[in-house]
This record gives sequence, structure tokens and C-alpha cells, in this order.
Amino acid sequence: MPLDRATETYLRHVAIERGLSQHTLSAYRRDLAVFTSWLATAPVVDSDGADRAGGASAIDDVGRLARADVSEFVTHLATKPDGPLAPRSIARMLSSVRSFTAFAAGEGWLPLDPGTAVRPPKAPMRLPKAISVEDMERLLGAVSFDADDPVQLRDKALLELLYATGARISEAVGLSVDDVTTLSDDSAPDADGLAVVKVTGKGNKQRVVPLGSFARAAIDAYLVRARPVFAARGPSTPALFLGARGARLSRQSAWLVIQSAAEAAGLEVHVSPHTFRHSFATHLLEGGADVRVVQELLGHASVATTQIYTMVTADMLRDVYQTAHPRARR
Repeated sequence: MPLDRATETYLRHVAIERGLSQHTLSAYRRDLAVFTSWLATAPVVDSDGADRAGGASAIDDVGRLARADVSEFVTHLATKPDGPLAPRSIARMLSSVRSFTAFAAGEGWLPLDPGTAVRPPKAPMRLPKAISVEDMERLLGAVSFDADDPVQLRDKALLELLYATGARISEAVGLSVDDVTTLSDDSAPDADGLAVVKVTGKGNKQRVVPLGSFARAAIDAYLVRARPVFAARGPSTPALFLGARGARLSRQSAWLVIQSAAEAAGLEVHVSPHTFRHSFATHLLEGGADVRVVQELLGHASVATTQIYTMVTADMLRDVYQTAHPRARR
């Protein structure tokens, strides 16, 4: 199977069978393009250490891929003369390559999966960056829904929803109007009248997250007083958040909304879309929420992913203890 045909077959497979988002599919395509381009130029050695006959340029068939090719590709990424990639970037790219080689082996194009034993470089642990409750209140207060400006009403609703739900920015802009609802007696008698939002996350997995009163009030104001203004400017769409021309708000535009609000609030720390998600999780845990509940609200497949936030709150407890306790330090 020619290498280029094999990668296209694999990309069609993950698009149709696994239902990956367009964003994830584009990332896979970019990563595999880097891998196959490197195979066409870089000298790769066989597993026994000998130079491959004809160099890597001879690899135009997926059946000739060996473990050494994948291993040397990782080394190349870590030592590129024009700038080595960070360990996290290498791990993401290797994940794409390993997914492809596993598929190729499963299809019988390879006798063994050459990527299975290759490990990425270990990335240093980086704790999520959350801002304080006070800074979050300043940020959210920088945009008002008392104004008649449709843009401010939309921006306020978006910011309140991000903090209230911990949704990723792609999940927030992907919401439809019908995703925001109120639970009824039939669905949950104990939660009658609770406002919730149905969020579609990675792998098209859905979760239901409650909406606090501030977020619900901001969304209601936007739906009544602003969304019809945007909707009149473009084609009909079920999207919750609309841009200036009436189409679904883009991730880039949502990012600019966040930057503008942070500047208006006078925050000195860097604020990104993920800052809202990190702050949501950290503030819940600081308030006594169970880590497994936070896991469900964030849509994490494993609680181990969520537990990194407990380290953030542990750091806070340590700092408070060392500052406040008279015998914590010498």
C-alpha cells in the first residue's frame, strides 16, 4: 500500500468510524504530513543499526515502515536545527503517528505495529493556571448585560457560561439554543426548575452541566435582547452564540471576547479560554466539591486527569499554612 494512499485511507477511517471533529482531523492530517515528508528526506537506520538501503527516501510503501523510523522521527523532532519541539508537542505528534501505524497493522499492511514500543519524551508537569475568585469577578464584571449593546449582551452571556460550566471554548461556541434548557418534574423531580446546558465534548460525548443564576440571567438577556439582532443579519442557524454577520461565533472571535474583557478588567495575568475551565475546576474544589463530581462536570474520561487540580489547591493550602501558622517556618 503506497504511503500516501495509506494515510488518506486512515484519515477517512477516523473521520467516518470514530466521528472525530474537524479540528482533530486537521491535526491528524498535519502531523502525518510532517511524518511522511520527513520519511522522504531523512536518513533512517534499520533496527539493527545499519543504514537503510537508499535512505528513508526509499520508503514509499507503508509496509516498509520499521520501529527505527518512528523512533528516529521522535529524535528528529526533539533536535531540529530550526527549533526543537516541546515534549508535549512531540507527544501529540507521536500519538498521531502511532494511531496510524496501529491502523496499518490492523489492516494487515504491516506484520507488526512499529509505533507500539516508541515512547515520547517525558514532559515536565505544568499545573493549570487559574485566577482568583476576586479576579474572575472583576473579569465578569467588566461586561454588563444591563446595556442595550447586542455585542455586550452576547459577550456577557459567553463569559458567564464559560465560568459557570467549565466548558472548553470549542464546546461553548458549538452550543445550540436548544442545548440550554430547564429540567422538569418528569426528568428529575428533585431538580425541578434547574437550568442546565447540554455540552458535547470530545468524541461527541455529551454531559449535562448546571447553570448558575448569574449565567442563566445573562443568557436569557442575550436570547431576548441580542440574539435576534444578530440572527437577522445572516442565514438561519440553531447556534447559540452568533457573530456580527449572523453566523455561528468562531473560536477566534470568542478568544478576542475574553482578551477584551481581561483588558477592561485591568487584569495583569494572562487570561485564555482555558483559564475559565481551570478556574471553574479549582474554585469548585476549593469550595469542597468532590473530585469525581468535578470530573463529570469537566467531561474527563479519567479522574486522574481531574486530580491535577487537587494539586493546585494543595499548593494553595501549603502557601496559606506557611504564611499563617506561627511555627510553619523558621
